[in-house]
Amino acid sequence: MGKYKGAVACDVRNTEINADKNAEIETDANADKNAEIETDVNTDKNAEIETDVNTDIDVDINTEKNTDMEADTLNRIRTRIEELRRKMQEYQMDYYIVPTADFHQSEYVGDYFKAREYLTGFTGSAGTAFVTKEQAFLWTDGRYFLQAESQLRESGIQLQKMGEPDVPTVLEFLKSELGTGENVGLDGRCFDKATGEAIEKIVNEKEGQLLFEQDLIHEIWMDCPKFPMEPAFLLEEQYAGESAEQKIARIREKMQEKGATSHLLTSLDDIAWLFNIRGNDVAYCPFVLAYALVMESQIRLYAEEEKFSEKLKEYLFGLNVELCPYEQIYEEIATLSEKEKLLLDPARVNYSLYRKIPESVKKIESANPEVLMKCVKNPVEAENEKQAHLKDGIAHTKFMYWLKKQVGKERITEISAAEKLEALRKAQGDFLEPSFAPISAYGAHGAIVHYSATEETDVELQPRGLYLTDTGGHYLQGSTDVTRTIALGDLTEGEKEDFTIVLAGALNLADAVFKKGCSGASLDYAARAPFWKYRKDFNHGTGHGVGYLGNVHEPPIAFHWNPRRNQQELLENMIITDEPGIYIEGKYGIRTENELIVCKDTINAFGEFLKFEILTLVPIDLDAIDLEYLSEEQCELLNRYHKRVWEKISPYLEAEEKEWLKEYTREIHKN
Repeated sequence: MGKYKGAVACDVRNTEINADKNAEIETDANADKNAEIETDVNTDKNAEIETDVNTDIDVDINTEKNTDMEADTLNRIRTRIEELRRKMQEYQMDYYIVPTADFHQSEYVGDYFKAREYLTGFTGSAGTAFVTKEQAFLWTDGRYFLQAESQLRESGIQLQKMGEPDVPTVLEFLKSELGTGENVGLDGRCFDKATGEAIEKIVNEKEGQLLFEQDLIHEIWMDCPKFPMEPAFLLEEQYAGESAEQKIARIREKMQEKGATSHLLTSLDDIAWLFNIRGNDVAYCPFVLAYALVMESQIRLYAEEEKFSEKLKEYLFGLNVELCPYEQIYEEIATLSEKEKLLLDPARVNYSLYRKIPESVKKIESANPEVLMKCVKNPVEAENEKQAHLKDGIAHTKFMYWLKKQVGKERITEISAAEKLEALRKAQGDFLEPSFAPISAYGAHGAIVHYSATEETDVELQPRGLYLTDTGGHYLQGSTDVTRTIALGDLTEGEKEDFTIVLAGALNLADAVFKKGCSGASLDYAARAPFWKYRKDFNHGTGHGVGYLGNVHEPPIAFHWNPRRNQQELLENMIITDEPGIYIEGKYGIRTENELIVCKDTINAFGEFLKFEILTLVPIDLDAIDLEYLSEEQCELLNRYHKRVWEKISPYLEAEEKEWLKEYTREIHKN
């Protein structure tokens, strides 16, 4: 792979360096669902749900299954760290940092980019490894404390529990440890501009060097998975709703407005949207690994040619797009003419690429115009999304029927339940892949916001208590993200109370009518009011934007009471989740999540008003409701929603499923 002998991509800011960022719902988000969300450094993640993770969750996650790593595994980890230290010595590095990401700041990373996992043996989705001449450390967030303790045991790697008292961030640790004249190594393609500059500043203050062009992990990773080479495909205009020609013209108009002669794109979702091209290079994200340079009369797309069929090459030729080798961007960006005025998003450009730009080139640093454009769905996309949610609703309703009938009769585990739901989605037409890693959590596991069942933690579902399923799918018609909490049997009064408070919050927000110009911060109270009434709350944002066959966590919109996290006003045809929750440590977690689309309401003498339509078509479990905590108005909102679910979903069900759905969408009233 050219000058770099590999690629360890990572966005330290999102997962490790900013300790307050890491346990966010879905982000991201995800990140999982991630991950993957909004930090002071990485503003392009601000649409993902935020959470302050409870770092000492005491739940039954069957840690007794998590045995010590086998001796050979421990030896391999120790050997890898020693091999890395030899490379560090060769390159005169005193420290080496290995985070978790790819060159494009993606929420999810493919196997090729899992360098931190290879080095440490820790398989969680978020973490940063920090290796010195004599010690090794791993930073991760509260989602993974128990897992990291188990997987790092006896490895010699010291766990740094992010967010815990007296635990420094990676940057704080570096600043305290770095000696005068010492050098820090990293692969700069794995870091965004701001994080790279922050590290560079610390190193410069100690009169050392930041050596950012050496990917040492792939120099020692002999059996590294191959670089992703999945075929790309064209998203036809019947799905995209707008031609690439039209999108490119709009982008060039924005370039002209900002005085730019060229525009650098490194974010995969922006590139996918602009060219109406999708792929399968990144887990849960239908993208092609690529860069793009949009100029006034021509465009260069930097991606491996083997991924493109002859038909797709002809399509690009018709757009006046030149297909160039993936790594060539680093050479060509360094040769830009001093006359160029380059538009780029500093939150989305990796540090190495940014450093390649000649100082003589004027940099216009601004959010990519594609970010807002793709967040506002066009009429075709908006209509297609309704079809995607119909398919998703059919699958999810069949799943709920099956689960309610079979739990306690056959062995169903968290993993097998998630597999069943995915199989039902696959049975729907035009399903491509899950939109994020499933959260399938029974009982106490539901209190772990980002819980991911593994062979070690997987438990059997019992005919009692609560089961939380947070999943989604990518269809040609769009992307889905839905959470339901299901009563598997008898519930306690506390479980019903909390379930109903969560439901009340979701209903309130979905029913909101608001003045044009409002952001998610303006509306977040609608969801939290039922919580605050009973002096309860949830430590994550209430919702995030959702892409069209794109990132399930899509900036720049979000629901959160903190206006710093979501200043973008809500516009017609934006899609956003509505997902309040309650999490009781060691007992249960409850979340109800629907996707909403922003719609016109009315224009009158007082101004223009907007409202929401619920896209998700999945029943709410009536068995878990305590009517004491719903108003009659909220009962009517639920009744109207269930009437829509029945009308839309029932024609696609078998007789017994239909009979079940009729009962589970019946009207409820307080009296």
